[in-house]
Amino acid sequence: MKHRLLILVIAALLLFGCSQTASPTPTSPVTAQATVTLPGPQVDTTTVPDPKQTAQVYLDHWKAEEYPEMYALLTSVSQEAISEEEFTKRYTDLANEAALSSWDYEILSSLKNPESGQVGYKVLMHSVLVGDFDRSTMMNLTLEGGEWRIQWDDSLILPELRGGNKLYMDYRIPSRGNIYSSDGRALVAQADAVAIGLDTATVDPEQEDALLGEIYRLTGVHPDTLSGMIEAWRPYGYYLPVADISIEALGSREAVLAGYSGVILSPFRTRYYFEDGISSHVLGFMSSIQPEEVDYYKRQGYRVDERVGRDGLELYAEKPLAGTRGGALYVVDPNNTIVTQLAATDAQPAEAVYTTLDYDLQLGLQRSNALSEGMQGAIVVMERDTGRVLAMLSSPDFNPNLFEPANFNYSYQINDLYDASTPLLNRATQGQYPLGSVFKIITMAAALESGLYTKDSEYDCGYFFTELQGMQPNDWTYDHYLDDGKTQPSGLLTLPQGLMRSCNPWFWHIGLDFYNRGMYTAISDMARAFGLGSPTGIEIGDAAGQIPDPQSAVDAVNLAIAQGNTQVTPLQVADFIAAVANGWTLYSPQVIDRIVPVDGDPTYVFSPTIRGTLPISPTNLSIIQDAMITVVMDPRGTAYRTSSYGINSFVSSTGIPVAAKTGTAESGSGDPHAWFAGYTFAGLENRPDLAIAVLVQNGGEGSV
Repeated sequence: MKHRLLILVIAALLLFGCSQTASPTPTSPVTAQATVTLPGPQVDTTTVPDPKQTAQVYLDHWKAEEYPEMYALLTSVSQEAISEEEFTKRYTDLANEAALSSWDYEILSSLKNPESGQVGYKVLMHSVLVGDFDRSTMMNLTLEGGEWRIQWDDSLILPELRGGNKLYMDYRIPSRGNIYSSDGRALVAQADAVAIGLDTATVDPEQEDALLGEIYRLTGVHPDTLSGMIEAWRPYGYYLPVADISIEALGSREAVLAGYSGVILSPFRTRYYFEDGISSHVLGFMSSIQPEEVDYYKRQGYRVDERVGRDGLELYAEKPLAGTRGGALYVVDPNNTIVTQLAATDAQPAEAVYTTLDYDLQLGLQRSNALSEGMQGAIVVMERDTGRVLAMLSSPDFNPNLFEPANFNYSYQINDLYDASTPLLNRATQGQYPLGSVFKIITMAAALESGLYTKDSEYDCGYFFTELQGMQPNDWTYDHYLDDGKTQPSGLLTLPQGLMRSCNPWFWHIGLDFYNRGMYTAISDMARAFGLGSPTGIEIGDAAGQIPDPQSAVDAVNLAIAQGNTQVTPLQVADFIAAVANGWTLYSPQVIDRIVPVDGDPTYVFSPTIRGTLPISPTNLSIIQDAMITVVMDPRGTAYRTSSYGINSFVSSTGIPVAAKTGTAESGSGDPHAWFAGYTFAGLENRPDLAIAVLVQNGGEGSV
């Protein structure tokens, strides 16, 4: 009888313990009541919550990576055995090492007794490196204070981790993809290179001119840049970093260069940016994963000693350039001996990025000192009818190869990239400036579209603007008069002539007239329709700039010539100039032509992307275009020059017609910013028409 009674008791407990209950909302430990009455001799009635519900709360917190909430559900014994910091580290280490993007769970079973319970569950892991894998395990629980608490050990994560085992990922990393110009010449690729430097104490003065000439031919570093430093540093024997160059470019001249006394050549292998970076601000650069980034990048499948894309295309196209990583995930014991393999996948090759950049044009701008050393500014050259960016130059430039620690010159020059001139700033896309007189194109468009002004409207352009009470701002002609004593006011001008002469009072008058009529946003709305005040959509990212609505008559006058709080980027200017040139269509500038895998068709191919249409009638647009031609070709135009370097001389000698607008924008500090913006309209079959914008910070007058 005793044996039969014992069997009945056990059977009753098992039947009751295996019963299932509905799943609650996972917020806190649940205390749903259940009563167990054993057959035979009576025992006290005991309330037993359902352990399944507490397990669900714990696992939901795990999915959300809410580790403090998980830790709070452990038994007091478990909390004494492991600190919250170490507990959290166990879970985050697993997620990092396995490169988990997420994980799910499924409850498989639930068993409860008066003082203890068990919940079986399956965990499905989603790894960006090795794909999906799952494991089933068991959670033991203890009743404390009427609520279930979890007995923690490593097997709650994965059963194979019991006994101090841990995970180890064997990474399979493909070679990084190359970046090319539009015609397929490498801009960035894995290559052997040489860092060139000089031991100033041993440079032979009698050979110095020949040495510097050789360096100039190989690297483009001008002798004047080096000669002064050599003389200043010679008594101290300082090392002078010069440049780096690919082995291929150095070629047969390596022996010649090495033959000069004082030359130090230090070879290294790297992801090499040719010519010290061709449009380095577009390409971006790579640098090591920083300590605060380790968790993020490991979860993305990166090894902690890797370098990753920073800025430009290296950042934007990180995914195709990095390829698809693979790996093999192992469980290893405390001695790092492999216990088992959990999952594995192979890596897939990276893709190559072909840019829209014209190699010769871009390198020509950099080598010709279009923005000479010491200047800060930007140049943007776009295809007028597509939005392709053919060249983008920001000055000062920087050498992306200096972020490579294997480059001997790294330690000597890396800090120069963070000096006050901010060479890492892409002034073409991120620099924000008042636009000055180039903005008069937009004010003219607003005036014509309002119906209040026509191409025959006239204004007497004197030295001063006298329509504002208490203020008499002066025209640029007055500044010239103070300098030369000869320059006269522009006089009576039609609206197109006002643009040609860049008469400030004419456009101040338009801005004030709109404001007085209550048409407060006529000009700012037109500016926004020209794409100002918002990002262009270029892949590498750009600043939005700022187009304010005038709050006063003074604001309205300032806005009419883009002074005050108006801010634009050179890229935005080139973009809207292209729209004026092509007949209304505002394209999103793009720097990627195509992305190409090792095998198969391109995964991306350039297609013009329209982001807006200028709200101008064909008649009014033609008036603006004709006025911009006179800026270049009329002897009174602000871009007309009698010298051989004038834009009009270029037009005459090449037969390629150009329309343009100059700009001079008060900077608030030092000389004004100089602007030039224009376009060609040759209509040739073998070459595209262009739109350009040039900015020189504190460069003076745009007409000069």
